[in-house]
Amino acid sequence: MPKDVGIGASTKRREDIRFLTGKGNYSDDIQTAGECIAVFARSNVANGTIKSIDTSAAAAMPGVLAIFTGEDFVEVGGNPAGWAIVSRDGEPMKEPKRPVLAHGKVRHVGDAYAAVIAETVQQGKDAVEAIEIDIEEHDAVINMADALSGTNYVHDEIETNQCFDWGWIEDNRAATDEAIKNAHHVTTLELVNNRLVPNAMEPRCSIGHYNTGTGDYVLHTTSQNPHLTRLLLSAFVMGIPENKLTVIAPDVGGGFGSKIYHYGEEALVLAAAKKLGRTVKWTADRTEAFLTDAHGRDHVTKIELAMDEEGNFLAFRTETMANVGAYLSNFSTATPTFLHGTLMAGNYTVPLVYVNVKAVFTNTAPVDAYRGAGRPEATYSLERVIDKAAREIGMDPIALRRKNFIKPDQYPFASAAGLEYDSGNYDALMDRMESVADMAGFEARRAESEAKGMLRGFGVNAYIEACGIAPSNLVGILGSRVGLYDAATVRVNATGNLSVMVGAHSHGQGHETVFPQIVGDMLGIDPSVIDIVHGDTSKIPFGMGTYGSRSLAVCGSAIVRATEKIIDKASRIAAHMLETEPSNVDFADGEFSVAGTNRKVSFGEVALKAYIPHEFPLEEIEPGLEETAFYDPANFTYPSGAYACEVEVDPETGKVRVDRMTAVDDFGNVMNPLVVTGQVHGGLGQGIGQALVENTTYDENGQLLSASYMDYTMPRADDLPFYVVDHSQGNACTHNPLGVKGCGEAGAIGSPPTVVNAVIDALQSGGNNITHIDMPMTPHRVWSAINNAN
Repeated sequence: MPKDVGIGASTKRREDIRFLTGKGNYSDDIQTAGECIAVFARSNVANGTIKSIDTSAAAAMPGVLAIFTGEDFVEVGGNPAGWAIVSRDGEPMKEPKRPVLAHGKVRHVGDAYAAVIAETVQQGKDAVEAIEIDIEEHDAVINMADALSGTNYVHDEIETNQCFDWGWIEDNRAATDEAIKNAHHVTTLELVNNRLVPNAMEPRCSIGHYNTGTGDYVLHTTSQNPHLTRLLLSAFVMGIPENKLTVIAPDVGGGFGSKIYHYGEEALVLAAAKKLGRTVKWTADRTEAFLTDAHGRDHVTKIELAMDEEGNFLAFRTETMANVGAYLSNFSTATPTFLHGTLMAGNYTVPLVYVNVKAVFTNTAPVDAYRGAGRPEATYSLERVIDKAAREIGMDPIALRRKNFIKPDQYPFASAAGLEYDSGNYDALMDRMESVADMAGFEARRAESEAKGMLRGFGVNAYIEACGIAPSNLVGILGSRVGLYDAATVRVNATGNLSVMVGAHSHGQGHETVFPQIVGDMLGIDPSVIDIVHGDTSKIPFGMGTYGSRSLAVCGSAIVRATEKIIDKASRIAAHMLETEPSNVDFADGEFSVAGTNRKVSFGEVALKAYIPHEFPLEEIEPGLEETAFYDPANFTYPSGAYACEVEVDPETGKVRVDRMTAVDDFGNVMNPLVVTGQVHGGLGQGIGQALVENTTYDENGQLLSASYMDYTMPRADDLPFYVVDHSQGNACTHNPLGVKGCGEAGAIGSPPTVVNAVIDALQSGGNNITHIDMPMTPHRVWSAINNAN
């Protein structure tokens, strides 16, 4: 096989051909004869008791086929959280039911209380307008601190707005308090990790089909995790026998976490399809996406860093209020706890860490995992407080980090936050960052900026993240209600081409390119003859989808194990063909050979023989060449990086311009550098967007003020610089067969604190005693900080 197409080759993504030429097959592209349309009636108040709903006028309107309300789903289950969290006092978390349609109360603007099924979208919208609902409006619960201290509840039945009060690691609590009390220096920082709307290019879409003859259901939906959606619908929400439900996620136009979860619209279209005996389709408009897609982040944190007189880290202590919105979404309890608190030691040898998280219900859209899911929140808190501490003690920010880095000879390293890092070299990452970011030339660039009346700042960050959530037995102890393995089936057809069925789902990650590179490299065949099958629960083995940068480390490892089984069986077939023992057969470059002879057969010849077993000893070798493997990781993987950002700030207007952005990452072994670079680019764009422009805002009545692109600012091309991306410093993961770590979220984790650190550095270079500005650092916020400081 040519070396320019296998593992390590920067081949272009082959799936992009259909996407760029308009040949993709997205859920909304699917047209079914006789399909009808679902349109949802959504609350325009954030908190209210439903006194009555009158659908009679709407039901009589042209084209209306059926109307559903919460009354129709009282007997079905609720959509559960995926992780059960226990508070530090031993009490289980509060888990109020999340209904398919609101019943009794509406709890956020956009909460669906009815659904009209009509022949056309316009007929459905007209009927929704005719539904008469009487809602007794209550004061909205928006501010988290007020929510915890007040008696106005989002869920009256639990008589609190606190979902849980979690401590990690509880055994560290007293020692951490003591270390901070007696420390030579303590730096304290209060900060906000701003709420974000995911804004995938493709809005959510669900299509329900019911076969009246067989009782089978089919759901096409925009999902990152079709097997989890099927499991939730079957076991918890609808009670549909799992063998009677197929979930299909075709091409998906981005997710960033927001399409991992099950949403009520998916259950509704299935229920409607059964009632009507027709296919029922719903596609969100962009306003619905803003109002109802699970939002991201939304933490308010106080973090303290204790140091001795030499700048050695002694302890981190954090207190966080994490907004979970009106209902618990599937990963909403894991994100601020085990995906966040366990990373609060960062890359550092700090001996003590204590994390307290209070999860809070509010009358806002549910909050769940968004690109990075807990790790950006942890990194932002750590890297901002370290930068502030360096300024307070008069030490260079990079030198302070280096002083406290874990060193290469300390691996495996047990962090104070409960994880065991297997490999890394943070000094080498910082060395490389200093070189490619041209730190040596920064002062000259600063002088050039100052000559133009601009302030230039340099910001750095050293991050670590945990990817490929694992292993199942550990996360089960910690509260996960599902296993976190993945699976792959490798099917070699008689003519030598392959189908690889995977549990992971691709929605921008490049699976259709990279997975064949791995299999092709292992088998010595051209990746172009390998097809990846994903997203259809009737075709693929049970897998846990794509999120948390797990696809390659977990599903890719399952592919390796299945391919190894293929090679083992093919070697036995080849041995029979070559009239020797399997132990005498070597396999390399797509050929089986007998050592010391010129006898050999190609992989293609063996594949054909597998399906024409006329001469097989069938008691030893079964016909066919197909193998399945499940892979449950032994540990997380731990990508890390050193980032640098240079900004120019206009002190007259507060406008920030990102001039340079450098990302140096350790992703372990890299399968396709071009795909990895693209993943980092996307994450950097999102991270810079969070740092400078993106923000979700509710008013005191729970109205979403940033509910369209007129009010919610997305980063544009001229907001972003050309990036320098380097992943040459890889240290292989020690516990998966590919040695990979994960790259999909790194840019969004590493960039926000780097940008903020750069802006603070710029402002301080101009003589402004400003130590912190919350994200997003809009011109108004920066200008106000400058003027208030002066």
